[in-house]
Amino acid sequence: MRRRATDFRRPVRRTVPDALWWALCCAVILLFVYILSKGNKIESRPALSKRTYKHDKIMEGLNITEEMLSSNSFTRQLNDQISLAKAFVVIAKESNNLQFAWELSAQIHNSQMLLSNAATRRAPLTTRETERAIHDMALLLYQAQQLHYDSATMIMRFKAKIQALEEQMNSVSEKSSKYGQIAAEEVPKSLYCLGVRLTTEWFKNFNLQKKLKDKRQVEMKLKDNNLYHFCVFSDNILATSVAVNSTAMNSKNPNMIVFHLVTDEINYAAMKAWFAMNDFRGVTVEVRKFEDFTWLNASYVPVLKQLQDSEIQSYYFSGNNNDGRTPIKFRNPKYLSMLNHLRFYIPEVFPALKKVVFLDDDVVVQKDLSVLFSIDLNGNVNGAVETCMETFHRYHKYLNYSHPLIRAHFDPDACGWAFGMNVFDLVEWRKKNVTGIYHYWQEKNVDRTLWKLGTLPPGLLTFYGLTEPLDPSWHVLGFGYTNVDPQLIERGAVLHFNGNSKPWLKIGIEKYKPLWEKYVEYSHPLLQQCNFH
Repeated sequence: MRRRATDFRRPVRRTVPDALWWALCCAVILLFVYILSKGNKIESRPALSKRTYKHDKIMEGLNITEEMLSSNSFTRQLNDQISLAKAFVVIAKESNNLQFAWELSAQIHNSQMLLSNAATRRAPLTTRETERAIHDMALLLYQAQQLHYDSATMIMRFKAKIQALEEQMNSVSEKSSKYGQIAAEEVPKSLYCLGVRLTTEWFKNFNLQKKLKDKRQVEMKLKDNNLYHFCVFSDNILATSVAVNSTAMNSKNPNMIVFHLVTDEINYAAMKAWFAMNDFRGVTVEVRKFEDFTWLNASYVPVLKQLQDSEIQSYYFSGNNNDGRTPIKFRNPKYLSMLNHLRFYIPEVFPALKKVVFLDDDVVVQKDLSVLFSIDLNGNVNGAVETCMETFHRYHKYLNYSHPLIRAHFDPDACGWAFGMNVFDLVEWRKKNVTGIYHYWQEKNVDRTLWKLGTLPPGLLTFYGLTEPLDPSWHVLGFGYTNVDPQLIERGAVLHFNGNSKPWLKIGIEKYKPLWEKYVEYSHPLLQQCNFH
């Protein structure tokens, strides 16, 4: 093939400029990376200084030094030994090894002195200074391990100790409950003295008896349904007096109030004497004793019939019960007292009345209660304040729902209510035979399997579906066992000292006593003679 002439050949490409461009690009990239990394180092220095500063602050807060953090530090070894030895001192004392505890304490003191001296001169401890102390402490710690002062053994010991303390606490709690119950049941000397003096005064002062008999107009008031009728069943003269006096003092029309008081044979004369010799702003007061009610006998009243049973008598009065788990409060004889159960026989006690307000003797009235007599109960028998704001006060807390009778007839979440201030429509009571309902459930509970304590459980059964809720301010509870909201106290019409801490007892809650005591006339000669103060 014929070659072209030299002048007509294509020029050859030069590769040198391309390599130069590549070298230049790489240099730019390296420069960029260098600048970027230098910038990061500059920015990281403040963060590093911050971490160093934070570390220094922690060291200062913990009161430690770099020398203490060193793995070869004698100060650190001594501190570790002291910490362990202190724990062994406690364990030795718990094990009643007082000699060994003293030896450990002495060695702890020696080691602490070395540390204190080193801190004072601001120089680290040397081998020569610490060798003996570390060696002696190590021997004692080894001895502690030989005595089984290790963690596993001590955990077992502490568990046993905790169990023993819990048993001791339960025993103390049970005794405290028992003694508290006894204190609540005891009659104070001053109250006993008042009863004796009043009884003596009644039988020797014929003017008192004549004064009571001359009130012929009283007979008409006792049956007048246009008046406001209250009933109290009690053997406590002073408590009943406070209930009557506080009602009278806060009433707009005290001359329209009639109090029907029922007591027992023992306190009958004393109760009559007290209310005959004292005036309560024109309030009419009738005093009776339940022993005069001829219809109140064992053939009609299940509680009286139960009292004739030897097993019941042993359960409530002797305390010799086979079931040792039954709390003492369940075996209180007062729960079989007729004064306590008379609330279920109000229509029989007051056959001429249509509506009454029932009050417990441990209440204080601080509002006018006449409005209660105009409240419409909507065909119900019992007007009461409900107490189911908390779960505790629902039916399942009072009744035994493992019993088929209870389970079949009553809603366990039904709302409970309180005795102590109740409005009773006696017309509806008689129409619905409420007393008969009470007798039915009382007879079913002869073996105490439906409920155990008091009159509230049978009341919940008897008035189930027959109770009209009242405004909570009418009846404020808890003054005998707990703290009460001051706003409730201010608004409350009736303040109830339910619980063991009654205001007339030494165990009463001091901050609530003035609410009750302001209705006691301590200047009365008989109260002064009996040391009421």
